[in-house]
This record gives sequence, structure tokens and C-alpha cells, in this order.
Amino acid sequence: MEENEKELNPEQHPESEGEEQTHEGEVQNQESEALTRVTGMYKDWFLDYASYVILERAVPAIEDGFKPVQRRIMHSLKEMDDGRYNKVANVVGNTMQYHPHGDASIADAMVQIGQKDLLIDTQGNWGNILTGDGAAASRYIEARLSKFALEVVFSPKITEWQLSYDGRKKEPVNLPVKFPLLLAQGAEGIAVGLSTKIMPHNFKELIDASVKHLKGKRFTLYPDFPTGGIIDIGNYNDGMRGGKIRVRARISQRDKNTLVINEIPFGSNTSSLIDSILKANDKGKIKIKRIEDNTAAEVEILIHLPSGISPDKTIDALYAFTSCESSISPLACIIEDNKPVFMGVSEMLRRSTDHTVEMLKAELEIRLGELEDQWHFASLERIFIENRIYRDIEEEETWEGVLSAIDKGLKPHIKNLKRPVVEADITRLTEIRIKRISRFDLDKAQQHLDNLEKDIAETQHNLDNLTDFAIAYFQDLKKKYGQGRERKSEIRVFDEIEATKVVIRNTKLYVNREEGFVGTSLRRDEYVTDCSDIDDIIVFTEEGQMMVTKVDTKTFIGKNIIHVAVFKKKDKRTTYNMIYRDGRGGASYVKRFNVTSVTRDRSYDLTNGKAASKVLYFSANPNGEAEVVTINLRKAGSVKKLKWDLDFADVLIKGRNAKGNVVTKYSIKRVELKEKGLSTLKPRKIWFDETVQRLNVDGRGELLGEFTSEDRLLIVNQKGVVKTVIPELTMHFDPEMIVLEKWNPKKPLSAIYWEGARELFYVKRFLIEQPDKEENILTDHPKSYLEKIFTDYRPVAEVVYAKARGQERKPNWEIDLEEFIAVKGIAAMGNQLTKDKVLEINALDPLPYEEPDPPKAEDMEVVDEEDVPASASREKDTKTPNSDTKPGEEQQGSLF
Repeated sequence: MEENEKELNPEQHPESEGEEQTHEGEVQNQESEALTRVTGMYKDWFLDYASYVILERAVPAIEDGFKPVQRRIMHSLKEMDDGRYNKVANVVGNTMQYHPHGDASIADAMVQIGQKDLLIDTQGNWGNILTGDGAAASRYIEARLSKFALEVVFSPKITEWQLSYDGRKKEPVNLPVKFPLLLAQGAEGIAVGLSTKIMPHNFKELIDASVKHLKGKRFTLYPDFPTGGIIDIGNYNDGMRGGKIRVRARISQRDKNTLVINEIPFGSNTSSLIDSILKANDKGKIKIKRIEDNTAAEVEILIHLPSGISPDKTIDALYAFTSCESSISPLACIIEDNKPVFMGVSEMLRRSTDHTVEMLKAELEIRLGELEDQWHFASLERIFIENRIYRDIEEEETWEGVLSAIDKGLKPHIKNLKRPVVEADITRLTEIRIKRISRFDLDKAQQHLDNLEKDIAETQHNLDNLTDFAIAYFQDLKKKYGQGRERKSEIRVFDEIEATKVVIRNTKLYVNREEGFVGTSLRRDEYVTDCSDIDDIIVFTEEGQMMVTKVDTKTFIGKNIIHVAVFKKKDKRTTYNMIYRDGRGGASYVKRFNVTSVTRDRSYDLTNGKAASKVLYFSANPNGEAEVVTINLRKAGSVKKLKWDLDFADVLIKGRNAKGNVVTKYSIKRVELKEKGLSTLKPRKIWFDETVQRLNVDGRGELLGEFTSEDRLLIVNQKGVVKTVIPELTMHFDPEMIVLEKWNPKKPLSAIYWEGARELFYVKRFLIEQPDKEENILTDHPKSYLEKIFTDYRPVAEVVYAKARGQERKPNWEIDLEEFIAVKGIAAMGNQLTKDKVLEINALDPLPYEEPDPPKAEDMEVVDEEDVPASASREKDTKTPNSDTKPGEEQQGSLF
């Protein structure tokens, strides 16, 4: 130790001082580079401390799934167990005999165990994992071991013991837990140099997986959180490093202005969730009117929206900008053989299950030995009393003589015993009381032996069929303790939410066209549109330059800006129509193009690249509209026709780098908008992806049809609510939805429903006359429910009758619903189906029906984005001087 102090503090030793004075100048020059070497115990202290934290505090053991403090709490609870509740403060005090730390850490660990509702039966205020409220002080709350813990966690006969930290007590090295407890409860801890984060899993699914492992079958395990919510386990990676789980709150729409959160993501609580929502609102990412927290035993957070705000977009915005969605990175680290080991949850379950089988085997072997000992002594006792061997010791005066006499008397009768008679057996016989001998009943003794032999045979059978016994053990646990432990977290594949599509436009964009500036701080200049601070904007200039840039307070693009808008990535429908002059005095060209992706802050030239090129006409069309413009040439020379119309529908949509088609080689005086155009794009094909419960245009899932701006979706849910909506890709759908298809206003709907008041089935056929109104087709009685709904023109149903007592069952009835009832109003009750008791109603194949051909468009040809017809540009062989026309205004774009 003195050597260490000398090295660490050289100024305290004379020899060091002399050396410092001798080399003072050198030491001063190298003072910043001086290196102090640590020797002796110092070099081991950090490693010892790290090992202690890893092994004794932060990381659970694979054998029983407990950290040391948890194991000691459970041991103390068992030690104090008398069937009644104990004050947590008393349990903490008892645990301090085994745990060399303060009472606060023990109490906190015990509360965490109690909140998981598996091992500890709690009484009092133990806090709330939903709201984040803490537990009451340990002197006010009580606890005892649950029945599950008493059955699964403890078995003293197979427990390995060790001395406590002060040597006064004995504590278990590991508790003999016969269940994958670590995976059921989960674990989280931060040590020195490593950490662990094991997700909780479902009680029943763990048992099912253990049974599958014992049967040699494959299994998969996914987390299940006590807070519920929705989880995406696509990258779970078996709970190992590199994996990720996405968790979401369960958000539903109560009405057009109210959203409800009923389940929250794991790792959050209602307080932190509400705080994140309010912060997002303050930053302008979302827009809410107010928020209410009605959480008690169940989560209920009401989010009230201002009028005009889309609930569907708000739900996506909540996932994008608040704690309603978060990511969790699991890291499965456990202690095995006093070393930290990283392994997947599947391997943990296999190890736990195999360990359970070993402990069950050890318990059976101990029980078999005990039963055989009981049978052996019961047999000796019967021989001893039945053959009156106790009389042989009356004449003996020494202890040795007594033992010898008993041994001699037993020898003729011990041929059928399973092991030899030892001195301890004879000694035990001498301890039988006279009262027991006098009351000995031979029949009862034989019955006792028979019962013991039966138990021995059963135990031996279980040992011989250990796997089957273990399977039965797990299945019994599921039956006894699995009630109410169904999965809480719904597993679903999440859709990717683009923040720019759901963010609230919280600021205004302005432009100074002449000077070429765009930004949110140019309030004295021209207002363009509302935008958000995470948007990109696309800008076009008169020189034919295009740029996409991030929204900022003030950005220079280039002088003479002709168009500014919020840029949408991968937008194949917005079409830009442009006529430009190629250089000074050059020919004019027309082009149509989309802009789907670009490099931000890079300038793109949309002309042919010659100097003094100029845009003469420009329009941005959100749905591929193709207007008709009038070309006016300057009078010059022998030019005869100075004016004609150009229809952009005749121009092929190409890439933005295309040169375009020639309009004229003569100078254009001006271009005038003559007629607004219709879309040249086909109706959009929309698919429904059932996996993520969202609409898309990418071909994923079921094709719903081709939709124009006027077409609607028909939606019916299990509660009988019918509505039609204009499809939007941001829409969310009710989990109870049973019909989703393109709505045909002329096709009637047919419904069979149970009328609660009359307790009979009714049939109704109706058309939706008010598309914007959401209506319920059932009666108001609480017991009314929808049995079947048909969207075919001529539906057919099969009625299967129940068998009446004492009568033969009526044959099934196939009913043509079109003939059975005429089309009536949606509010009509309908016709009674039958008075007989119905067993079930099935949908059969509909009768054939030919739909009328849809009306043909005679005024325009509708084409797909990629199949626009080739250019039919018009060039007139006339001469005219160059144009000097200034920009003007037009309805769809900019005229020049």
C-alpha cells in the first residue's frame, strides 16, 4: 500500500522531491504528457466492481430468472409465509438479512415484482403501470406469495443453499423455478460495461412453447406487454442484439371530432404520453382542441379535434410525432455459470424447459425414495407387531441384546423386503409405543401398504415417462393459472408513415417572384400556401430552372419565379405542362413531365440548355389535367396563320429531361389559356392490404377497383353501421369491418339480422340514398345483431333449422332474397324471415346477373400515366418576329 501511495503522490517522499528538483525543467516540459501507473489492488478494483454489479445486481440468472435482490425477496416471503398478508416493510426488513444494501432498493424491487401480477398477491396501493403512479410507502402495503409462486418457485429438498453475506443465515443459490419465469416477467438492468433488456412474453404462449419443445416441435415466441397496444415484431431477432420492436398505442375514432386511446405502448404511461401529445401540438406538428385523461382501471384518453381536421391524418400524425409509437431494442443477456451470456429467447425457453424437466425428475426421485422408505418401515412394523417380535426383548437386559433379539426375530420374515434391514431400522422399531401396538389393525396396515405400492408404481411410471409427465405438468399449470392471461398486445405489420404527409401545415409560405426568394419570413410578399417546417418545396423559374429545397425562413432560388408548391415525393399524378423558347430567337417546344424524385438543393434545367431560354407557358396539374391553349405568333413576313390551338392531351408525358416537341420555329407573341382540361390519367387503381389494414396504390393486397374523384368505398361493420367514403390513403379502418368494396350506387344491399325486441330474424334490401351519412341498419334494441350482409345483385342464403323436441328437423331452405323482399328504404325494418328456430344461416353462390356496360366517354380519351399517346404537335410554316411578351396570369398555371 505504501508503494502505491508513493507512486500516486511522489511529492510526499523526499527522494521524489530531490528527483523533481534535479529535473525540474524537464518535468515542467513533459507535465502534460505525464503518465501515472496504477499497480497493486488498484488495477483490479474496477474489474471487481464491474463483475459484482453484473453478477450480483443487474443481470438475472438463467436458472431461475431472478436477480439476487428478487431471489432474496422471494426467499424472505417464503420464510415468513403463514398464509396471511405481511407488511412490505417487514418483508424488506427480513430481506436485509440476506441483501447487503439499503431498504429502498429492496422495496422498489418488490413493488416491480408485485406489479407484474404473477408471484406476489398484493393488497393496498401498489401503484399503476398505466398512469405511472408510484406505490404507497412500504409500511402501508401488504403482500404474500401467490398460489402460483408457492407451487412453481419453491422446493426446499432440491434447493442448493449457501451462507448469506454475514454467515449467519442460509439462502438459496438459485430457486428451483419450474417455469420460464424470466420470459414471463421480462427483465431490464444496466450494469458496468453491459446491459440487459428481455421482453415479457405471454403466460399461455410460453407454456405452449414449452410443450412443443418437449414434443420435438418448432415454436416461435413474441413479446406480450401488460399495457397492451399494437406491436410489429418483424425485426424482433429472437430478442437478441440488433433486433427492434415497434410498439403503438391503440387509437380509435369515437366520432368525427374525437379520438380515443385505449391501450398505450410498453415503456410509457398516460402522463408521458399526454405530455408528448401536448408538445407536438405546441410545435404545430398536430392540431388538437383539448385532451382528457379518464384512465382508471383501464386506459381512456380522449383527444378532441377542431372541426375540419382529418381524424385519420391525426392518428398517423400521433404515431409520427408523439410517444404513441416508439421503438424498443431488446438485448437478451443472462448469467450462466457466473458469466454473462447473450442468447435468444427461444434458447432461453429451451434451457428453462430442460431445467424444469431435470427438477421434476429430482423431485420424483426424492419422492420415490421417501415412498420406498415408508413402505420398508411399514412392512417392518407389520412384521414386528404381527409376529409379536416385541415379546422377544422382554428377557434382554442390554441394548445390544435388544437389537440382536429383534434382528433375529425379523430374519424369517424379510425375504420380500426391497432392501436389507439396517440398525437404524431396528432402532426405529424400538421407538413404537405400546399404545400403537395395542391398537394395531392388520387390515388398515395392509391397506396402507397397498396405497404406498400404488404411489410407488405411479411415481416410477412418471420417471419412466418423464417427458409425458413434464407435458402434463405444464398443461396443468395452464389450466390452473392461465385464466385471464390471454394475449394483450396485438401483433401486426406496421405501415410506414411519411411525416410530410400527415404533419399539420403550421406555417405560411411566401414568395418574392421578382427577386427570387422563397421562405416563411417574407410576410410582406406574396402568400403561396400553408406548409410545415419539415416540408420540401418545388420552385420553377422563368429561365426554365427547377429546384427542390427544404422549407426555411428565406432561401434564394433564382429571379423571376413562376411557380412554387409543396413537393410530394413519388407523385406520379401531378403533371407539369410547359412551353419554352430554346435560346434567343430559337424554336419553341412543348413538354409534359412528372417530378417524382430529385436531389435537394440542386438546380435542374428543364430547357435544352441554351442561354436566354425562356418559359412561355407553365401549369401544374394535380391530376394530370391537359388544358387547351391558344398560340399567338407575331406578324412577320409572309406568315399567314398567326393563331391556332394546342391541346396538351396530344402531348406524351415524358421525363423532365426530355427536350419536348416543336411548337413552332417562329417567334411566339403570347400563349393564352383557352379551355381548362380534364384528367388524361386513368382512374386510380386502389388496393387494400389486410396485413397493415391500409389502402395503397402499389399493388399490395386485394384490388378494390379503379377510382375517379367521384367514386366511393362502401364500408359495413359488424355492428350494422353502413357508410360510403371517398378513398384516401391515410384512412384507418374499424377492426370489426366486414365489407369493404367499391360502391355501386345502383346495387342494393341485402341484410339478415336478429331483431332483439321480437327475437326473430328479419330481412331487408335497400339502397344508400345519402352517401355522406353514416347509418345503422339494425334496430335500436341492444340485443339486435347483424347475421349476414350481401352485396350481390341477386344473393341467395341457406337457412338451417334447429331440431324441435319430439319432431324431425325441417329441411334446409334456400332463399332468393331478391324475390323474398323488394328494395325499400334503409330505415325500413324489413320482412320477417321465419318463425321457426334457426340453427345457422349460410351465404350461397349468388344467381347470375349481367351488369350493364358503363357509359363510354366520347369527348376524351382516358389513358394511363405511362401510356399517353404520342405527340401531335402543330408546327406552321410561317414567319414571325421574336416575342417580347411579359408574363401574365392564367387559371391553372402561368401565361407568358
